[in-house]
Amino acid sequence: MSNLSYQYKFSVFTPTFNRAHTLHRVYESLKAQTYSDFEWLIVDDGSTDNTRDIVENWQKQADFPIRYLHQENSGKHIAINRGVKEAKGELFLIFDSDDGCIPEALERFKYYWDTIPENIKNSFSAVTSLCKKEDGSIVGTYFPFNITDSDSLEMRYRFKVKGEKWGFHRVDVLRQFPFPEVAGVKFISEGIVWSRIARKYKTRFVNEALRIYYSGNDQLTKSVKKIPAKHSLGATIGYLITLNESIDWFYSDPLIFLKCAIQYSRFSFHAKTSLIKQFKKLESSLGKLLWMIAFPLGYIFYLKDIKSVIGNG
Repeated sequence: MSNLSYQYKFSVFTPTFNRAHTLHRVYESLKAQTYSDFEWLIVDDGSTDNTRDIVENWQKQADFPIRYLHQENSGKHIAINRGVKEAKGELFLIFDSDDGCIPEALERFKYYWDTIPENIKNSFSAVTSLCKKEDGSIVGTYFPFNITDSDSLEMRYRFKVKGEKWGFHRVDVLRQFPFPEVAGVKFISEGIVWSRIARKYKTRFVNEALRIYYSGNDQLTKSVKKIPAKHSLGATIGYLITLNESIDWFYSDPLIFLKCAIQYSRFSFHAKTSLIKQFKKLESSLGKLLWMIAFPLGYIFYLKDIKSVIGNG
């Protein structure tokens, strides 16, 4: 593990865009934490509401450090890259601007991290926990065991774990795996980076719910579903990387890769990518075979998207 010098154990990182009306959930959650060795690092992705004013007021009141950085609207993945570069903590916890967490969240994360034996700790990057809804019910499915040492690829494809989860990564590891930055692309799936990290580092998964997930949070996902062409290039990149870099997991969950091939083709059509270019971007024979099976369905979904947008217009 890196011997870099850190000022804090945790950098709690919040990327935000026009969330002045929900950001208080993060602030109140951090005020209530039973563990205090952390900074709150905020990257404002071009908000046009009163986010800055609210944060500056909190900076005067809080008994923990709050750093506020502003950038032109570029997308969450760009904000994360900047946050990772600016972080002064050893462990980087993404705390979205419309979430909450239990008062013991940081204390429990540190506890689980500290229980990883020192002789194998270099091979670990993260601890990931469950999320719960406002009513206390668990979001998605549990991990296979109360404590499972694995990686996000195995969790997704072998164990079929679904639903929102929450955890941190080591800052030094995240600096090895930045998000792709493509001009004009404001949406890149976070799964790209988590999957790449999973090929080199393990995660300790714990069946304890530390994050409070509020329904109606994911406005970006809703935007992608409502107007697929708006984020077509970023979506295409995500599905393509999955087909190229995770195809060795195909036999654990063939259906999910077939769906991925359909979506890759669907969004490629939205991005005006020709069939020849779609095919050439795929690196494996299996990926190309899946695409040949899937692209007719992808084209049908693309046509349905066009018809839906015209109908709603």
